[in-house]
Amino acid sequence: MRALSYILGALVLAILAYSPATSLAQEELVTADRIGRTDAPIVLTWQIIAPHSHLATIQQRADGFRALYEEWARAHPDVRIDVEVIPGERINETQTRLLEQARVGQAPDFSAVDSFFLPLFKLAGVLAPLNEFFDEAYLNDLFPFVRQGVTDSAGNVVAVWWSTDLRVLHYRTDLVPVPPRTEAELIETAARVAGENPGIDGYLYNGGRWEGTFFDNVAHFWAQGGQLVDDTGRPIFNESSNREAMLNMLRFLQQTVQAGASPARVASIATYGDFEAAAQAGTVAMFQGGHWQYFNLRNLLTPEEFAKWAVAPIPQLREDLASTGTGGWTQAVFTNDPQKKALAVDFIRSVYDGPGAVVIGNPPTRQSLFQSEPFYTEDPIWDTFRQFLVSGQARPGFPIYPTISTEMQVAIGEVLTGTKSPEQALDDAWARVLEAYQSLQGT
Repeated sequence: MRALSYILGALVLAILAYSPATSLAQEELVTADRIGRTDAPIVLTWQIIAPHSHLATIQQRADGFRALYEEWARAHPDVRIDVEVIPGERINETQTRLLEQARVGQAPDFSAVDSFFLPLFKLAGVLAPLNEFFDEAYLNDLFPFVRQGVTDSAGNVVAVWWSTDLRVLHYRTDLVPVPPRTEAELIETAARVAGENPGIDGYLYNGGRWEGTFFDNVAHFWAQGGQLVDDTGRPIFNESSNREAMLNMLRFLQQTVQAGASPARVASIATYGDFEAAAQAGTVAMFQGGHWQYFNLRNLLTPEEFAKWAVAPIPQLREDLASTGTGGWTQAVFTNDPQKKALAVDFIRSVYDGPGAVVIGNPPTRQSLFQSEPFYTEDPIWDTFRQFLVSGQARPGFPIYPTISTEMQVAIGEVLTGTKSPEQALDDAWARVLEAYQSLQGT
């Protein structure tokens, strides 16, 4: 009898020890595949890439996102988000799979969508409209290229573009006191500096066979009003005024080498790291690269050497023209359930639309954040980047774009090495792009 009483007493203690109240109080709110309580009555599904999550390999990022997730989970105890974290590599593959899932109604409730792929999702009509969550003041706060990117053909807001990047001219102020504003000034300045300083290249940029070569340099085409494709994704970069704009871009690149502003080896540069190595070695006066390289140089160089470097807008054909290539990620909603949609947007706005950009150290897409968020107000360089982003432009995310980029990379290489004239290189690239486009269309 005493043994039975002992067993019953132990059982009661065990039940109390593992009661829901106790276990929930001790339960982790953020795990590898969950945000929120396991028994939450409302469940959302979400897909995110690892570098923008609590599983990021950069510990500071991982900790930052985990803290934001936990804060949101505590404020929404009735909601659980089941998370699918996908690798940061193979973006083309994972985004294509997500698009196919959305087309057949099997996408998660919301997901990360690469801004480059966003046009394909808009064209497919698979994104839930989010108009009720964003007023005109919010939309006016977005950079022009962002507002255009997150709005579909019917005027619906269909995504939240929360971070971006940009390309700029980096220059050494001791060699180039005043940055060039035009392409002609850039060539003259770079050639003069290289001529007066043996062992120093005047101007470096991507010219090898990779995406950076076309994406960085296409800003010279965009600034002239050039369009790569029309609203349906049909290539038009060699038609009417677009042809002249593209030829101007190729002629400029050709002249950088012919005039001695750039070394012939730019035709083989296919990594941003080459610019940083040259800056460390003190062998370059100017280079066109990403905004993030300003911070990389700050970490790589001594304070005295870093103080020599500054950034400027990409020089264009004329002083009144401006453009820079931009990228970044969005969050889009696929569910049309009103409650889930509202919760998804609340999560996106609370975690990513501002705070998330700070966590990864990239520019936000709302201009007001540059004046209100301490992370951006404490360093004047961020306001400089804000000014440059006003003329930002994103790549058109249509199926033909990779072919356009690849063929124009070839054309740029041919022009830089002198194997073809700008006209011939462009016409040959155009012919191959049209052939690929017709194949995509099934004709």
